[in-house]
Amino acid sequence: MQTVSETKIYGGTQGFYSHTAKSTQCEMQFSVFVPAGEGPFPVVWYLSGLTCTAENATTKAGFQRVAAELGLIVVCPDTSPRGDSVPDDDAYDFGQGAGFYVNATEAPWSEHFHMYDYIVSELPRVIAANFPVDENRQAITGHSMGGHGALTIGFRNPDRYASMSAFSPIVSPMNCPWGEKALGGYMGPDKTKWADHDACALAKKVTRQFDDILVDQGTADNFLEGQLKPHLFEQACSEAGQKLTLRMRPGYDHSYYFIASFIEDHLRFHAARLGT
Repeated sequence: MQTVSETKIYGGTQGFYSHTAKSTQCEMQFSVFVPAGEGPFPVVWYLSGLTCTAENATTKAGFQRVAAELGLIVVCPDTSPRGDSVPDDDAYDFGQGAGFYVNATEAPWSEHFHMYDYIVSELPRVIAANFPVDENRQAITGHSMGGHGALTIGFRNPDRYASMSAFSPIVSPMNCPWGEKALGGYMGPDKTKWADHDACALAKKVTRQFDDILVDQGTADNFLEGQLKPHLFEQACSEAGQKLTLRMRPGYDHSYYFIASFIEDHLRFHAARLGT
């Protein structure tokens, strides 16, 4: 692991780092906020959305003040493999910046686009080896494509995460243009494979449920009806008996202004379940 930069903030340290990842076969960057003190600290994983890097949430979400107060490490990974050797697409919603937190099986994406393995297996090992984290206390959240990642990874690894939440998540990529394009392009036409990366499908078949899931969604979000469709997740959770707190926020859009307005609520939601 290489240190790109470290800056003191609210008594803690906000750092940017890089490493050569085996799962994505390229150099990956990520950010880590570490509060003041000895640790070990519980960790909250924040997964970003389309077009984002590790910088977006780190510089725009404003989580550091509350994370410092609560004694939380916050990790912000990148959203995809990157580099001249990594394939890309001209569209913003596919290729670099749009990894969708899945393992690609279709050429040319299958060589590098293993974001599920990177988030679930490889990056946690790097974080545990280099930062004072309590691996037994972890939570996950994210925005838009990252909200999709947080919900699907959380459902598939319920013993790993004490809690999960999301901002404006893509709750059913099997039933929206963004998801159909990404899952089809990365994983091929077999939709039975897509279901493992669809929060609505997973809610109905998981073996262990969370005590609650927190989702915030703005009513002025341009992507609300065509891409995000939170009512589908509300219905799936209801049918599965999974408690969901879905808060429709009047007038809020899809931007980081929305995330910054409610990130404190999400960190406190996780802290209560992480025992801080």
